[in-house]
Amino acid sequence: MSSDLDRTRPIWRQVAAAITSRITDGTYPVGARVPSVVELSSEFGIAASTAQKALTHLKTEGLIRAEVGLGSFVAKLPDKPATSDDA
Repeated sequence: MSSDLDRTRPIWRQVAAAITSRITDGTYPVGARVPSVVELSSEFGIAASTAQKALTHLKTEGLIRAEVGLGSFVAKLPDKPATSDDA
């Protein structure tokens, strides 16, 4: 998937968006383990620090939770964006 990354936008944001998309589409359901920093680095062809930044962002957003020694897990589904139909 590294070829799908747009080098004009922050890479960590694109990786975080890809993981969020996988959570939304059910690839990673609530409670499922998400890839580690090493796995993300390998999959996307990015530096470990970039992968860590993406995971830290998702943790800050409350989408994932980290368990020491076990990894990171999906904590909740992302909030759906408001649409004009919701009004």
